Order: sequence, then structure tokens, then C-alpha cells
Amino acid sequence: MNPASIHTAPTKLVIASSNAGKLAEFRDLLGGSGIEFVTQGELGVSDADETGATFVENALLKARHAARCTGLPALGDDSGLCVDALGGAPGLYSARYAGVHGNATANIAKLLDALRGVPAAQRSAHFYAVIVLLRDADDAQPLIAEGIWPGVILDAPRGDGGFGYDPVFLDPHRGLSAAEIEPSLKNRISHRGLALASLRARLQDTLRSPSCS
Repeated sequence: MNPASIHTAPTKLVIASSNAGKLAEFRDLLGGSGIEFVTQGELGVSDADETGATFVENALLKARHAARCTGLPALGDDSGLCVDALGGAPGLYSARYAGVHGNATANIAKLLDALRGVPAAQRSAHFYAVIVLLRDADDAQPLIAEGIWPGVILDAPRGDGGFGYDPVFLDPHRGLSAAEIEPSLKNRISHRGLALASLRARLQDTLRSPSCS
């Protein structure tokens, strides 16, 4: 794709993701900011290879790929579920824990099997999310926002909302799994919601300022 063929405006931003659930959260929490959001899929851009050794590196890879292909400022994110009893696994490999990227049913089954026999008191975990904004593909000063959602892994799925590991992730303060929490509330309290709230507060100023390339 030729970047010059896409009109670039300071209030237009490409989201480097094709995950429908994630995109809904982004648009819900960043809507009304005066910025026009477009997904990389709408512009014919494929997903970047996630070859980073950290969440931040993967988020940067995604944002840089989208920015380079479109000529637009880009928002990339990476997130995962970190389980204490498993030494932080599935962590960076959460989306492909069972071997196939995005197979939530298989990922949950593998997780529950790995935790079989582990008592509730030792099933603590947290969701982690990092979101980065690049004003252009060569931006050396990305805006980085993080969020953490602590919880406990259930011994069986509950609820039919959300996506990914939501059905087995219990929010102990509410006694509900992430899949049982009403979407608008989840979007405020989740790891991604907290990261997006932090990012939103600085988004306009960052897009208006020149990048350091």
C-alpha cells in the first residue's frame, strides 16, 4: 500500500488490530475525543508479526507496522494474562497459549488443565495491557500507557460476554467473572480500560506535537 495514497490528518488515527472485541473497547473509551478512528483492516493492512520479547515491544511493532503502511498516526497494544502459580504464564503468549492464535476455547482449556488441583488461594492472576501511540512510523518518543487488572482464575468458565480468558477471570471485588460484567463497566475497570483512560488524557496533545524522528 502506498502511504501517499491515504489522506493524513492530525485527528485521524489507525488502530493496529483486527480483534472485534478489542476494537469495541477502544472506540467506546476513546470516542468523543474529536479523533477519527480507522482500523488497519479497513485500510487493507495485515497484522504485524509479534516477535517482541516484551508486551511493549509487541505493541510498538504493531503500531509501527500500521503507521508505516498507512502514513497515519497509529495506536498499537499488547496484553496478556499472567498467572502467579504458573510463573507468569501464559503472559506474552496468551493469545496462542494452546498453539493456535486466538483460539479462546483451547487456551482456556489448557489454562484450567495447568491449574488443576491448585487451590483458590493460589490462583491469583492479573491482566496486563500496554498501549502505544506513534505519530509516525519513525517516532522515537512514543506515548506509552499501561493498565493492570488483578483477579483470580476460576476452576470453570462463567458468563458468556467478553472474549479471550474473560470467562475464567474473576474480579474478586465484584464476585463476577470478566464475562459476567456489564460491558460499559468492564471497559472502565479492565486493564485495557485503565490504559486507555491514561492514554486519552494525553492523546490530543501528543497528536498535535511534532514527533522526534
